[in-house]
Parts: sequence; structure tokens; C-alpha cells
Amino acid sequence: MSVSDFIADQLTVIRNANRVGKKSALVKRSGTVEGLLEIVRREGFIDNFKVIEDNKQGMVKVYLKYLEDGTPCLEAINRISKPGRRVYICAEDVKEVRGGVGISIMSTNKGLMTDSEAREAGVGGEVLCEIW
Repeated sequence: MSVSDFIADQLTVIRNANRVGKKSALVKRSGTVEGLLEIVRREGFIDNFKVIEDNKQGMVKVYLKYLEDGTPCLEAINRISKPGRRVYICAEDVKEVRGGVGISIMSTNKGLMTDSEAREAGVGGEVLCEIW
């Protein structure tokens, strides 16, 4: 079976592991997935991630983050732009997610960045996902 939306599939693996309270999730490796995870780690939604080399594509182990009472730091992770409907926004239309509590990750001509970084740089692009 072919994968029609690789990024959405990997986000779903993380979302499902987070919902059932697992400590980590194993996703397939790609440059875009690693870039997304780096931003999510930097913004404090996950603890860390580690690339696991094999003789194929490779995997990434994502260490999920929880508060002391067991509440996940990652409440929701939603794919916005999809293969059937790409969502692009210009620099003037980049908005905050959930009043600044969440982030959107965008693919711009300057690389992957959050909505706040895109506003600072004055660039728009494809909105990949929103996280809060």
C-alpha cells in the first residue's frame, strides 16, 4: 500500500502514542519529519528525539513529554496542508495559533519555521501543521 501523505501518517503515530500515554513513539525518518521534530522539541512540546540508523530509510524515536500529573504537553497536532488541498498563506496573513499558546509550522523559502519566526522574517509559505 502506498503512502499518500507521509507527514500526516507520522504525525498520527505521535498523536496516538501521546493519547495513550506512551513514553515514546517510533516514526519513519525523512528530512521534513526531522525538521518538524526539531521545531516541536525547541518549542517544548516533546522531550527529545533520536535518529535510529538502519540500512533502509531509518527511524526516529520521539520521546514524549508529560507534566508531573501525567497531562501531555502536546494536546493536539493537526495536519493543515494536505496533498489534495495545499494551504499557502502570505506574510501578512500569518496568525497566532490559540492566542499564542500553540504554534503552526510552515514550509517557507527560508526553510521550516514557526508562525512567529515567519512573522519576524516577513515570509509566508505552506502551513504544514498546527500544534498546541
